[in-house]
Amino acid sequence: MGRFGSALRELRGAQKSAKGVSLYSRFVNRPAGRYLAAGSYALGLTPNQVTLVSAAFSFAAVAAVALAAPSWGLGIAVWAALAVGFAFDSADGQLARLRGGGSAAGEWLDHVVDAAKLTSLHACVLIAFHRFPEAYGTASDGWLLVPLGFQFAAVVTFFGGLLTEKLKPKPAPGSPAAAPSTLRAVALLPVDYGVFCLVFLLLGGGALFRWAYAGLGAVAALFLLAFLAKWFRELSAVRR
Repeated sequence: MGRFGSALRELRGAQKSAKGVSLYSRFVNRPAGRYLAAGSYALGLTPNQVTLVSAAFSFAAVAAVALAAPSWGLGIAVWAALAVGFAFDSADGQLARLRGGGSAAGEWLDHVVDAAKLTSLHACVLIAFHRFPEAYGTASDGWLLVPLGFQFAAVVTFFGGLLTEKLKPKPAPGSPAAAPSTLRAVALLPVDYGVFCLVFLLLGGGALFRWAYAGLGAVAALFLLAFLAKWFRELSAVRR
């Protein structure tokens, strides 16, 4: 408990800013990742190994969505694996800070896994809609466009957000961090990955899952438009 306890205490005081983070990530995923990071530190794991653990949980869930017939039990298992994978995704960065900083290769690996996870998850929902049309009520080919549209919105949002952070000027050293907005944290809940994972609890509901998934996809598309306008406006003031 010595290494775990000391790591946990150090991590509590070394958290990233909560600015622009939803309530789920701030109060559920990051704290869970903190415990996983402390445990990984006590076990002697590296940040890259933790990233691969995150990938293993996430891609096991992704494969299950595509290959297994939908059921309530499957939904619980898929959600649990995705949620654990997301918590480990938070843990790798926290572990890197605990060990004195990460590497460019580690950051690259983390982003590649995130991009692959987003792309494959929606692709596997499309496969599930095609393989089990009776269960999901997706006999019409039009429903196959829903995961494609959701995938488009999720990937462009992910890439656009990363690129915006790279292009925006970094704050001056020692400048105070902006206070997180509770209203913004609540507003971001519909597009938080952890909240999105909850929809898979409805896999056994067939049409219920289909409509809930489509609803989140529509929200993701609307948020994408808002994000693109915001990011373009912010970057228009930056001179290179």
